[in-house]
Amino acid sequence: MFYLEVVMRLYTPLDTRQALDRLLDDPVIAGAVTARRTLAGRPADMVPFPDWLQPRLRKALVGRGLTGLYRHQADAMEALRAGRDVAVVTPTASGKSLCYHLPVLQSVMEDPAARALYLFPTKALSQDQLAEIRDLARRADLPLEAAVYDGDTPAPIRSSIRSAGQIVVTNPDMLHGAILPYHTKWFQLFEQLRYIVIDEAHTYRGVFGSHVANVLRRLARVCAHYGSTPRIVCCSATIGNPRQLAEALTGRSIQVLDRNGAPSGEKHIVVLRPPLLDERSGVRAGSSGLARRAALSFLRAGRQTIVFGRSRVAVELLLSGLREALRDGRGPFERVQGYRGGYLPSERRRIEAGLRSGEVLGVVSTNALELGIDIGRLDVAVLSGYPGTIAGTWQQIGRAGRRQEVSAAVLVAGAGPVDQYVASHPEHLFEGTPEEARIDPDNLHVLLAHLRAATFELPFASGERFGLAPADDLLAFLAEDGHVRQAQDRRWYWASENFPASEISLRVAAPENVVIIDTGGERPRVLGEVDLFSARTLVHENAIYLHGSRQFHVDRLDWEERKAYVRPIDVEHYTQAELAVTLKPLETFDEAPLAGGTRAHGEVMVASLATIYKKLRLETNENLGWGRIHLPEIELHTTAYWLSLEPKVASDWTRTELDVALVGAGRVMQTVASILLMSDPRDLGMVAQIRSPHAERPVIYLYEAVPGGVGMAVRLFQRHGELVEGARQLVASCPCEDGCPACTGPRGETGGNGRILAERLLRLLHGDGEMGSRAA
Repeated sequence: MFYLEVVMRLYTPLDTRQALDRLLDDPVIAGAVTARRTLAGRPADMVPFPDWLQPRLRKALVGRGLTGLYRHQADAMEALRAGRDVAVVTPTASGKSLCYHLPVLQSVMEDPAARALYLFPTKALSQDQLAEIRDLARRADLPLEAAVYDGDTPAPIRSSIRSAGQIVVTNPDMLHGAILPYHTKWFQLFEQLRYIVIDEAHTYRGVFGSHVANVLRRLARVCAHYGSTPRIVCCSATIGNPRQLAEALTGRSIQVLDRNGAPSGEKHIVVLRPPLLDERSGVRAGSSGLARRAALSFLRAGRQTIVFGRSRVAVELLLSGLREALRDGRGPFERVQGYRGGYLPSERRRIEAGLRSGEVLGVVSTNALELGIDIGRLDVAVLSGYPGTIAGTWQQIGRAGRRQEVSAAVLVAGAGPVDQYVASHPEHLFEGTPEEARIDPDNLHVLLAHLRAATFELPFASGERFGLAPADDLLAFLAEDGHVRQAQDRRWYWASENFPASEISLRVAAPENVVIIDTGGERPRVLGEVDLFSARTLVHENAIYLHGSRQFHVDRLDWEERKAYVRPIDVEHYTQAELAVTLKPLETFDEAPLAGGTRAHGEVMVASLATIYKKLRLETNENLGWGRIHLPEIELHTTAYWLSLEPKVASDWTRTELDVALVGAGRVMQTVASILLMSDPRDLGMVAQIRSPHAERPVIYLYEAVPGGVGMAVRLFQRHGELVEGARQLVASCPCEDGCPACTGPRGETGGNGRILAERLLRLLHGDGEMGSRAA
């Protein structure tokens, strides 16, 4: 009888607010709270259907229970009808897809020959939106030829899509390698193309975004060749520079639409920071323990819950832990499912349908469910670890919250420095300026690669622009290698037998890549590519390589053949390689004085040698061992931002103190820079020199780990104050004594007093001297 009473108490149905209150009464949870915020609900801002909307479309919307449009949907339709290109920037599940579905269907109803091209970053999202627009067309009694064209599309269907597809749903990789080079087979699409849809535009950042911008330049050339001028619809999560990103991606003037008209219920958000395991070293517990505890509490209250893990291993560990706890308590363990890459499409569709119907009570997922796949609106979102960006965090939080009902979200910080910064500075999440998505389409490595592909597709007229300037000089450079030639008509033609698009990976910047080959299946398959510079730290022998949240062990790296051979593995650690780096400034683009020195940005040459790798535990970043790396030194020309100290200021420090302060401050700035710029911490390298051989003074360099850079260095120069003050706050609020993995690095790596010395240096570097800057 006692056991039954305990079980009944554990599984008492509660509403979301009651379930949250019960969770916060738990002493373990209460002691970990660093922030609790309540976001007020908001009623819908509705607009009547426009008079010009096709009656059958109006009928389809009414059949879905809609009596009008949200404000941002109506704004998008009116702007597009007026001939403008738009970027819709509203939260997750606010109905952004109708902003492009309705104009596209309206166009097809008015002219069945009209065509539209949809670009999505993932296959799952492509399939989801295809189902959505087919449902709308069916409700509107509109015969519609819409199909996904990706690597899984059977060959017999491809020809019919090319000739008859009114809506072609694809991804940037297929557009780059399988559509644009064969544009003569797609003339029906390009002649009648009315709309280009670029969904989840905030995911196109860094090197990938720089490549996608050049693919879109090539698309614009092909459209112009066939006489079409399609309107562009970008959709994005909330970021700090939506117009700048959309215009850099498309090369067009873009109207930003951000008046969100979708309703929302009251939302409670809690940020948790796991407890210290060792006060002296600053090592903390990982996120999974508290995330499991929080999710379990909501599931026992009957609240439909999604739990986000950051890797495949984390998802499986959380899933098995939740199921085991529910099974022991006679709970609904069979109604808790996993969701990640590697599951069969049919399995993922079943789970998605179960979430929409309520049959599935809980799901543990990687960020595969972060993007706009339709899973209904859940009661609770639990984030096991900071997703890496504010935009990604709000997208995951946005998965909870039915239209006008109360919802809850719990963010559990991991043990890493970025997580700890967010946990100790939750105002960055709630009140801070959203981070920026930066791209540089004119990165010379990226631009040249796509110029070759564009010349293969169509010849260039003399003086024709590709990007910001006429392409003649760059084409003349390519002609020196025999890839292109200028004919008597002054036009530039492709002159090589090579197929240039096949040599370009959209996810790396270097012309030379290392191909990653998975040997774990029945026969080897190509898993992906990494650029030569990153290969030494990501796919050296015995590295743990992460691909799509799945772990692979690198058995062999054939450096000469540029091939890495890997196999799937499940382990509870990851690897981190160390580089011995020398850095030489080549040109200063801009500089400005500081109270105790100078800040600058410019071009640098980085020579680096991979030396050792460390095995770090996933949950705590605890060092489990190390190994040597045997690879040659290579050079990288890129851009950097740097801070230098005046010699008279440096003289106030001992050499040992200054060395510790430079390394510690550099590591913290590297952490905060990744938050400000919406980038992976590995996208920036750090070099601290106690006496730079070039400046003859102490210098901290943050360099872009991409050939030529993608514009991050100049933004760090411009946002110097935010960067250094954020770094100072991070070390000031850290409870460790001498430095830890969450701030300046483990004490054994930085030396004693690392945290205090880094804070002292950062306080010095924060103030500007004579304001302004000069061009070098």
